[in-house]
Amino acid sequence: MPQRVLVVDDEQSIQKLVEYNLRQAGYEVSTADNGMQALELIRADRPDLVILDLMLPGLGGMEVCQQLRKDGISIPIIMLTARDDEVDRILGLEMGADDYVTKPFSPRELVARVKAVLRRSADEPGGGDGIIHCGEITIDANKYEVRLRGERIDLTPREFELLHYLAKNMDRVLSRDHLLDKVWGYEFVGDTRIVDVHISHLREKLEKEPKNPEYIKTVRGVGYKLVAGEA
Repeated sequence: MPQRVLVVDDEQSIQKLVEYNLRQAGYEVSTADNGMQALELIRADRPDLVILDLMLPGLGGMEVCQQLRKDGISIPIIMLTARDDEVDRILGLEMGADDYVTKPFSPRELVARVKAVLRRSADEPGGGDGIIHCGEITIDANKYEVRLRGERIDLTPREFELLHYLAKNMDRVLSRDHLLDKVWGYEFVGDTRIVDVHISHLREKLEKEPKNPEYIKTVRGVGYKLVAGEA
């Protein structure tokens, strides 16, 4: 069965270009040109990945992304933005997007991003690694599930991958550049803020005091490490 991608963009030329290249790469593609239609299709059909334009008529891409995450729908999202603006990129990531591509973009690069995101969300976390315990946190790679004190915690695919990678390297300090390479799978030149945003999300969901974290520690000037927690 081919993997299914929903392309959401109100510019028909962009929509057709992306659809054509994804079909050529072997994906099944559906399209939407506004946010409300996108939400309906996602809830009904549950595609494997969504390519979501930031600037949509009516309900914008940010709101769509936020609503999906609020509903506990963790389908990977690649955000499209026409503006090379760090604020937009970071805000999109804070809303729960897994990746972003700035217009104008290379269709070949976008397809490569789609492949990378789908590969990470489907293959890497399982990998036969089993269950990892970190204090009151339990990470089940095969079920793609995280529990805190026995209660399931909803994470986006990228948040899960980041936590899982930190857990596999327990107590090891990992630089932002290293995490970009291993979790995101390609270089975001000078864009290590992406790592900081996702670390912040994980702390909000897992830490009793996010500003004084027990598990995900910052090593100033170096990066981050996951520790087993304080006794």
